[in-house]
Amino acid sequence: MALLPQADIPELPIDGPIPGQSLTAPLGDRPWQNPAQYGSAEEALEYYIPRIMESDFTDQLLDVIEMGIPLTTIANSLQLASVMEGKHSIDVGILIMPVIIELLELIATNAKVDYNKGTELKDTGDISEVKMSKIINRMKSKDDDDMEMPVKESQEDEEMEEDMPTGLMARRK
Repeated sequence: MALLPQADIPELPIDGPIPGQSLTAPLGDRPWQNPAQYGSAEEALEYYIPRIMESDFTDQLLDVIEMGIPLTTIANSLQLASVMEGKHSIDVGILIMPVIIELLELIATNAKVDYNKGTELKDTGDISEVKMSKIINRMKSKDDDDMEMPVKESQEDEEMEEDMPTGLMARRK
């Protein structure tokens, strides 16, 4: 029996990375795994208010508000981004949400921009054109399906269909 030369034997990656190792990080390596920079709601608001009131930020904010994005969504995005950066905990973020929403509402009101607060239920009673067209199309397709169904010719066919077993394990003919 002849031995293979050393160059023909493939090396096994024994010292390679463990599968999934690239998806993990050491504990404390992420900002949200460390103590928050601002531990109380008051400290977090002292961080937010000057940044939200900057003219560059308010100009962009008003553009977003004019697009119809609810103020609750904007405030939630702001606080969630800060949680991910380790500025404050999620608990503090939830506590300061009403204050941020009111601040955004104040900015929109002073700029005379119509806004959607995102906390009211809009029940206008009217059906939008998109919903109405979907309903009409559904009704048309239902009418077309009803017209294509064959009409039963006699009572014997009905009786025969009733006698057929039904259920999960019933045989089909």
